[in-house]
Amino acid sequence: MLLCNLPIGKDSGWQPWKEWPLVSLWLHLMYQDCLMWLKEQGCCLLLEKIVNWQIFCLVYCQIESITNKYVWVVRGELNVIIKTRWFKIILRCIGVLCEMKKIIRVSTVSGSLNGLLKGQLRMLGERYEVVGVASPGEALEMVREREGIRVIAVPMERRIAIWKDLVSLFRLCYVFRKEHPDMVHSITPKAGLLSMLAAKIVGVPVRMHTFTGLVFPTATGIKQKVLIWMDRLTCACATCVNPEGEGVKRDLIAYKITRKPLHVIANGNVNGIDVDYFKRTKELEHVAQELICRDVFTFVFIGRVVRDKGINELVMAFEKLYRENSATRLLIVGPLEENLDPVLPEVKELILTCQGINFVGYQKDIRPFLMASNVLALPSYREGFPNVVMQAGAMGLPCIVTDINGSNEIIIPNENGVIVPPKDEKALYEAMKYAVGHPDEMRRMGGKARPLIVDRYEQHVVWEALLGEYQKLLGGGVDE
Repeated sequence: MLLCNLPIGKDSGWQPWKEWPLVSLWLHLMYQDCLMWLKEQGCCLLLEKIVNWQIFCLVYCQIESITNKYVWVVRGELNVIIKTRWFKIILRCIGVLCEMKKIIRVSTVSGSLNGLLKGQLRMLGERYEVVGVASPGEALEMVREREGIRVIAVPMERRIAIWKDLVSLFRLCYVFRKEHPDMVHSITPKAGLLSMLAAKIVGVPVRMHTFTGLVFPTATGIKQKVLIWMDRLTCACATCVNPEGEGVKRDLIAYKITRKPLHVIANGNVNGIDVDYFKRTKELEHVAQELICRDVFTFVFIGRVVRDKGINELVMAFEKLYRENSATRLLIVGPLEENLDPVLPEVKELILTCQGINFVGYQKDIRPFLMASNVLALPSYREGFPNVVMQAGAMGLPCIVTDINGSNEIIIPNENGVIVPPKDEKALYEAMKYAVGHPDEMRRMGGKARPLIVDRYEQHVVWEALLGEYQKLLGGGVDE
């Protein structure tokens, strides 16, 4: 897209460096800086073609496209990549800067930005200036490197910690006041509460929170009342409330969390599924061969090993099944969290000692474990819109899930999986026993799983819907 339609070119006769002395000075300084940077990058051929700073000025004003990191500039056969910060200074001088809207994406822990929004932040960065904010950690640096965006570390606690939460709130206020974003968009509960409140205090015009899962429906007593009050405050401070799925939307309405319009983007989920990444390939088959146990029916669980994920029921149901049929196996992929919502001590003991259970901890690439399995089991108590169920489906696996938000939207009973009541160890055991006794039926469901996921949750469908929502709220970005 040509951002400026100025009469610039070798035959135009327009020479800004003669008409505007201030522009001349700025362009000369930026020219020297850019030559130095190009030399550092080893761009010798480009340096030979940029013979003087007047040509450099002409090149700068012939813009092909712009991102938050680089500008691609085209003049005839000359192609130059220039750092955006230099480019913006120059365009301010000649009065033709097309500012990108600034969006700050916030999550409580950096792992959520890194895992839940993989690829999305880079896509948004091509049209907006995107800044990621989350608690410090290695994953935040991974986001910066992979997504090509700026990141800011603000420590936030997942649990209720009043004094630490107040400190985090003040830090977020400072960040938002300094950055002057056009929009703050949060995911995860604590980040939603703190960032929506901070954005409201500072006066950010567009404040969106996405509910990726609700904690209060499974809580009781005073804790439930506190959680409901927190979510109501989050919605009161937000200008836009985005439930991740229809089930979350129904709960927000049923508990009277907000009267604001609730809009589910696309068919649900915050990022969709990269169906080209989550598919069976020969390379993955080769890796998975080392994990496959011949003549053994394998269940796989992928996620945090905590009570809320239904691990207690899953391990106990499998242990009973394994005593009856030793040709079964349970793969557990994910971190064992002992401080927040830990599993029962006897369940932890079984995870670590039962011969039929293989606990492999956190794995960067879960695809080989999906390929080495027959069925995914996710007996969670609550979800927003579980990525792992979609990922398993895209890899051609049927799923056993509980009748909760998100899971019951992805799984169609007897089509691509089985749905059982939550917290029901007996029903889970019966479903797992049925799966082992009917392998052909599981293969039939697995054959239907991938087409259903591709049709409803392919990543670019979700991205386009999200972009449409952003453009409606912000009035567009920088088009390519």
